[in-house]
Amino acid sequence: MNAPTSFKFEVRERVGVITLSRPDTLNSLTFTVYRELTELFAALEREASVRAVVITGEGRGFCSGGDQHDIIKELFSRDMPGLVDFTRMTCELIRNIRALRKPVVAALNGTAAGAGAVIALASDLRVASEKAKVAFLFTRVGLAGADMGAAYLLPKVVGLSRATELLMFGDVIDAPTAEKYGLFNKVVPHEAVLTEAMAWATRLANGPTFALGMTKELLNAELSLDLWNALENEARAQAVCMQTQDFREAYEAFSNKRPPNFQGR
Repeated sequence: MNAPTSFKFEVRERVGVITLSRPDTLNSLTFTVYRELTELFAALEREASVRAVVITGEGRGFCSGGDQHDIIKELFSRDMPGLVDFTRMTCELIRNIRALRKPVVAALNGTAAGAGAVIALASDLRVASEKAKVAFLFTRVGLAGADMGAAYLLPKVVGLSRATELLMFGDVIDAPTAEKYGLFNKVVPHEAVLTEAMAWATRLANGPTFALGMTKELLNAELSLDLWNALENEARAQAVCMQTQDFREAYEAFSNKRPPNFQGR
């Protein structure tokens, strides 16, 4: 796995920690950041030392979206095929976050706007600082609110009516409001956000990795299934999980009155 150059990455006790590190621009995204993030999430699927992921930002912002100079200004010189190349590349990042069969926890240390808001949305769980804010501000710059999967994912999280409000107005909402809407899973004191996110990620990293990956795969698949097909999917998936060492380990741990030692196999 190649080490990224445009942000920080380290492994802490089986948790891969991604820290967006352009604090002077509220961790805005460049072409390089997009490419390296996309490649990293793909590579993490095969990285055995990482069983959960935390993504956060350096300084007072989580991610302010595409950089106005590095990306936005350059896009004006592109023709239609060039623009589609860019938008497909941004969507590939979201696809790789969702496809990763390991839990992804967003530690929202500050503002998540535009593409930054969608990266947080695509994560499996969101722990936010009480100072964090979120804005799907695409319409405010003359773009469709449906960007990078936002129009697909957001209604699943907050409901169609609320998603319509957030995507059409592009307003900034604060952490208590985002928690009330169900967009943030947990809001904590500012200084505790990374600690809380790491606690969740570590708990998941110590859990049954195969079963957690199967859970995420089914959550993705069943977004577009009817109940009957969902039931059949879950019946088959559960039978596969019953063949894992972790399933037997859970039973033996229960029988011997000890905590299970899951190996992700």
